[in-house]
Amino acid sequence: MLALTTAVLALHGPRVYMRGRASVAMAAEDPLLLRAARGEPVHRPPVWMMRQAGRHMKVYRDLIDKYPTFRERSEIAEVSTQISLQPWEAYKTDGVILFSDILTPLPGMGVDFDILEKAGPKIRTPVRTAAAVDAMNLMDPDEACPFVRQTLGDLRRAVGSEATVLGFIGAPYTMATYCVEGGSSSSYLEIKKMGLNDPQLLHKLLTKLADNLAEYACFQIDSGAQVLQMFDSWAGNLSPIDYDAFAHPYQRMVVSKVKARYPEVPFITYIAKSAALLERMAANGGDIVSVDWTVHMADARRRMGNIGVQGNLDPAVLLADEAVIVERTHDVLRQAGGKQHVMNLGHGIEPSTPEEKAKFFVETVKAYRY
Repeated sequence: MLALTTAVLALHGPRVYMRGRASVAMAAEDPLLLRAARGEPVHRPPVWMMRQAGRHMKVYRDLIDKYPTFRERSEIAEVSTQISLQPWEAYKTDGVILFSDILTPLPGMGVDFDILEKAGPKIRTPVRTAAAVDAMNLMDPDEACPFVRQTLGDLRRAVGSEATVLGFIGAPYTMATYCVEGGSSSSYLEIKKMGLNDPQLLHKLLTKLADNLAEYACFQIDSGAQVLQMFDSWAGNLSPIDYDAFAHPYQRMVVSKVKARYPEVPFITYIAKSAALLERMAANGGDIVSVDWTVHMADARRRMGNIGVQGNLDPAVLLADEAVIVERTHDVLRQAGGKQHVMNLGHGIEPSTPEEKAKFFVETVKAYRY
């Protein structure tokens, strides 16, 4: 029992729960991003970048010769840890996110996939029939993804209280899109046809995915993730009626299952092309909405009410002169205000971004004071 308690404290830090009060007093050494994500007062905005570990960094590109496939780089724990830490070591970001892919848990459900360097994700046998959905099982994360547990634990030990470790999952609809389409798509017609012609089959698939993804999210938190982000990347391509049927309820299902077990862990939701969906995103039970760059942050705040925000600098700004980076970054920070805001890009960093510009952006945010 003592060994277990020591291990839990090593990953999650001491907490003092105040009985009979709504607030929870957390350890003073908790990192800045975690405190900001919980809505606590902070002296400056925390900052990290979606896709911060990846092709824009030379140290990452140099690893590709030794580990040529994405699954090698993300499923060999030591390599995943090394890659996850690269932007933190180079830029001192306040967040260190697990280097992985949203599809990583699929084999544990009985759905195999590969990630081709140029073509992207490929599902070897698309899930388009009732038999294929029935064949999917509830995953055992420790059996399917032991490398994720090791990487998250190693990241916590590496960064200590200097940065917050983030885990992430795909949302059920986006995961279903990959499963049904068989990979990336520009039109998403296969899953839209399923929703229109056989909605019960799609609901069954989404339910199975929600159960699995909630379990996988809890596994990441148990392994050391201090904040969890859910990507519903393709939900922005849905009409409002289909979003309300096939995306929103399953986001809520995942969030509610995770919050039932880990109510204190901040939960972030991100959707690309989401300007029309902000109010819906804010109602899924999560703590923070990651806003893309197609809406003013002040408008997002006004529309969503009392919920945290993340973002939302246009990634293209990091290709501009330093004066423009400062101007645009400060504009976002002023609009977001000083409460429960995590500075980030409105989408993943572009692979063509110069490293010195990424570093300058991070330093610009870290120099800002509320």
